[in-house]
Amino acid sequence: MRKITLATAALGLLSTGLVAADGPTFRTVSASQAEREISGFTSISSTAAMWVWADKQVYRPGEQLTVRWTAKPNNDLYPYTIVAYRQNNQTGAKFYLPGNNNTPTDFFGNTPAQGFRIVRIPEATKATVASVTVPEEFGMHTLVVQLRDYTGTRPVKTAYFKFSVVRATIDLPANITENRTLTADNAYSIRGIVTVRNNATLTIEPGTVIIGQPGSQPPSVLLVANNGKLIAEGTRSRPIIMTSSQPIGRRQRGDWGGLVMLGQAPINDPAGFLTIEGLPELPETRYGGTNADHSCGSLKYVRVEFAGALLRPNEETNSITWGGCGKGTKGEFLQAHYGLDDAFEWFGGTNDAKYLVGTYTADDFLDGQVGWSGRLQHGVMVANDDLSNRGIEMDNYERNFAARPLGKPTMFNVTFVGGGARGFDEADSPCLYFRRGAGGSYNNMLCYNWITRTFGGANIADSIQPNIASGDFSVNGVLSWNNGFNTTPPAPATPEGQVVADFRALLTNPAAQLLIADSLLRRPLERSDPDFRPLTGSPVFRANWIQPPDDGFFDQWATWIGGFGDHDWTEEWASFAQEQDLQP
Repeated sequence: MRKITLATAALGLLSTGLVAADGPTFRTVSASQAEREISGFTSISSTAAMWVWADKQVYRPGEQLTVRWTAKPNNDLYPYTIVAYRQNNQTGAKFYLPGNNNTPTDFFGNTPAQGFRIVRIPEATKATVASVTVPEEFGMHTLVVQLRDYTGTRPVKTAYFKFSVVRATIDLPANITENRTLTADNAYSIRGIVTVRNNATLTIEPGTVIIGQPGSQPPSVLLVANNGKLIAEGTRSRPIIMTSSQPIGRRQRGDWGGLVMLGQAPINDPAGFLTIEGLPELPETRYGGTNADHSCGSLKYVRVEFAGALLRPNEETNSITWGGCGKGTKGEFLQAHYGLDDAFEWFGGTNDAKYLVGTYTADDFLDGQVGWSGRLQHGVMVANDDLSNRGIEMDNYERNFAARPLGKPTMFNVTFVGGGARGFDEADSPCLYFRRGAGGSYNNMLCYNWITRTFGGANIADSIQPNIASGDFSVNGVLSWNNGFNTTPPAPATPEGQVVADFRALLTNPAAQLLIADSLLRRPLERSDPDFRPLTGSPVFRANWIQPPDDGFFDQWATWIGGFGDHDWTEEWASFAQEQDLQP
């Protein structure tokens, strides 16, 4: 079988060109030339980056929607048919652009009978694809741009943007005390704290958009009290999006407060309960209890964007917060995008999570304290030039390092990509950071391009070494590359340079694998359209990484290190677009 990366296949080949009057330059390729170029190839992939978006997240029927597109060839000179369309995700119906009808056409409006135009990928920056009138088709839609093979048959690479068509935007009340369902044919606005309480369940349908309003006091927060429940289960094609009310391209971290879920599972404060960080001290803001199986609800395919409002100095809400949530709580395929504080934070409890995406948060990506002892598998945490702090920041309890029950999360398969600059407000901002009596098991972690080094911490000798000795803290499998180059002098690519001294014996033990080597990821630093999957020959696939247990939660087939094998589980539902790349 012949397999080749497209960038290397077409170098030096000639093509004709056409310059559009108001867009990028497209270089046309004849069908016969395209056939010659791909003859014998059985599998193709693209090094190009691209993203597509519209003016805003929510529309009413009759409004104008402008589709924009950025493309970066990255040396991919291969011939493609480019196809763009709007898809109604409720029905699956496709409406091809630029004509906005259901007759299949290519990017230029050519039908199969007329012959698709075969082109090289152009350099395109915020180019207009089409301007269309929004139809009266309520629910979530997807704008799609695809690079297909030269015949127009098989998609090679796809860019997506989600938007909703709604009847109205409805203000949610401060208290939800009876069961209620939010439907995707409306958007819902949050101003101040909206609390689900009194044993009520709030159900959010797939494709629903929740809009946080900035400027309210207290900040806009969706709070699930310890006697409430949230069922928010989207799908890959219809994720639930909780976002800022500000225009696309001008949204900021902290525009609103985010999602907070509180439960009745154990924490390690002697009182048995605490008030959640960042919110007023009220019965509705308490978490903790004795029910390790308590359910705060279920989250699936949910994106929380531009959250984490500042309440007081050093007190912000996170993008997604779980406080005292138990094993009955479900969380998978979740994204925290552009948060002002942590992406995901656990305060005690026992709840598990899978398939987590953290992007461009200001503080830490995975943060646990007050005795959290859940499980986590499959994640990717990405910083950019806007600055972030630590990949993992794990405590037991800041007020009592030896508090019990000990915080002992078990993690497998997470990729961390740093921003290559100083921390947002923490000078010591390594990929993995442990302190204050932290316990747990951390396995198959990939750390790339992180700020100060790979592995660090504080209070290690007095509070974590006893947990290492008892087997309550362990690390097995860390792949490290290009970390610590922003220190003075740069941290050397050695265990001494990458691991703080008190952890070094643990990480250099042959049973706890530390490998400092190029991870050979495909496109990890293409911020608005990254690809974290490994290339052929990557040590990600080394045969002797630890295999997860088959305990009913962990996927034992994930035998690689980091968050990805060959499958990109973030495709379509997650967004990596940097806000500055979407500005008008």
